[in-house]
Amino acid sequence: MESTTENDEASESQLKGFHEMELDDRILKAIAKLGWASPTPIQEKAIPLMLEGKDLLMKARTGSGKTGAFVIPIVQQILNHKKISTKPQVRALIMAPTKELCRQIHSHTLQLTIKCSQDCRVVDIAQQVDVESARPLLTDLPDIVIGTPARAMSHLSIGSLVLDKSLTTLVVDEADLVFSYGYEADVKQVLRYLPRVYQAVLASATLTDDVTSLKKLILHNAVTLKLNDGDIPAGQVTHYKLYAEQDDKAAFIYAVFKLGLVKGKTIIFTNTVDKSYKIKLFLEQFGISSCALNSELPAAARCHVVSQFNDNKYQIMIASDEKVIENPDNSANKSSRNKDKESGVSRGIDFQCVSNVINFDFPLDIKSYVHRAGRTARGNNKGSVLSLISVSEVQLKEAVDDYLKEGLGVDTIFKDYKFKMDEIEGFRYRARDAWRATTKIAVKEARLKEIKQEIFNSKKLRGYFEENPRDLKTLRHDKPLRTVKLPPHLANVPDYIVPPSLKAIPGLIKVNKSRKFKQTPNVSQKYQARMKNPLFNPDPSGIDVALSKIKRRRKK
Repeated sequence: MESTTENDEASESQLKGFHEMELDDRILKAIAKLGWASPTPIQEKAIPLMLEGKDLLMKARTGSGKTGAFVIPIVQQILNHKKISTKPQVRALIMAPTKELCRQIHSHTLQLTIKCSQDCRVVDIAQQVDVESARPLLTDLPDIVIGTPARAMSHLSIGSLVLDKSLTTLVVDEADLVFSYGYEADVKQVLRYLPRVYQAVLASATLTDDVTSLKKLILHNAVTLKLNDGDIPAGQVTHYKLYAEQDDKAAFIYAVFKLGLVKGKTIIFTNTVDKSYKIKLFLEQFGISSCALNSELPAAARCHVVSQFNDNKYQIMIASDEKVIENPDNSANKSSRNKDKESGVSRGIDFQCVSNVINFDFPLDIKSYVHRAGRTARGNNKGSVLSLISVSEVQLKEAVDDYLKEGLGVDTIFKDYKFKMDEIEGFRYRARDAWRATTKIAVKEARLKEIKQEIFNSKKLRGYFEENPRDLKTLRHDKPLRTVKLPPHLANVPDYIVPPSLKAIPGLIKVNKSRKFKQTPNVSQKYQARMKNPLFNPDPSGIDVALSKIKRRRKK
């Protein structure tokens, strides 16, 4: 008999504290170090149920604390077992559809086990380039193994990972994406290597037919936790819209970033990889730094970009969400490029402290919008989502509006972004030229430059280049790439192009007030200036002064 639990206002107002859940002191210290004052609703309900050994299906919005909800009880169960037996065993397998999400879960688990790392060891097998390189990580039988279904299956098939006797807990995170990423066969194969009895948990932001299929395969007498918090937290996210075509979109992002109208960390979403690089090159021309993230980057590079963004080395990230989650095998979306199917940008990755999401291209479906918006307003933080909408994207916007406004009792969730495009004519003029300068060839060359940099930084190729220095020299001295020129004057904002309404705001931006139109001097003015210069002054005293200056310089 399956049971279902849904939250209500009364239960939310009486949340249990972590100290009331009979958790180990080492876990409580780690939680305190993370700054978690109290459990989120999903954690408050899920942790006691998992400690009782029940199977769970958790449905809660992105950013609600699902990772902590299943990691904390897993660690507690392992610590309880270590009181009886210290024999090394793999007791928990956590599977997620993307390498980025596996890395995030691994990071959170390390933080929660920082006070008991000797008794609860964690390994992420998804980040390794090949299966053989990850073999040594599993030799000592870590307590928790994290990986994608494909990578877990690879290790199970060669015997480097054995679970048929020791496994007690199986977790599938972002369960609604597991089949969409083509892991259905891998999941079914993994289940054949597991013991007959184990605790299972499915965690997802949405409940789809794929989740139902997984539920039948994995769960037994499960408790369903379905929080009534909506797909996007009401009151935490403000949705804005601005109607603009391609050129106006480019001028807008240039103006708002350069004028300081956007505060905090920002993710700009596009629908294609090339568009993300085009925007990056476009912003670089104005001295605006950003980083790009997409599924065509190597796994190590993607994780490095996410870390740099989370460490505040970049305030702007441009992410391409080119994969339609609903139909990933659609021929219209196929590309000859080598994309990593174990990569995802809009789902799973925990971008920290993101204040704004800008949809440069409106998402192609409702779920993509929901999960893009979920990159901001994580936990109890607030955020905003601004969608730049062209004429061809109006229907997509209306579909999202109809879906999200149901049950809220409002006519529309989208507020008008009050911005007068006609006041940034000077920015538009500059942006038009800069946008056209980022041609397809420039984008291609920029990506080649990025690939060459990855080759230079590759640890696997380091030994090869040491043995073949001529190849490295040839690669370094290859033909120069035709990248976009970066005119230094474009990094400045002349006073005359700043909208009058913004000039009255003190400290908004440092404009270059010296760049003003000057009247061309006439002949008499030039002559007077020439006469003031001692080097050209016919007066002997002036010549003496000039000669004395030259002598002093030579002595120095």
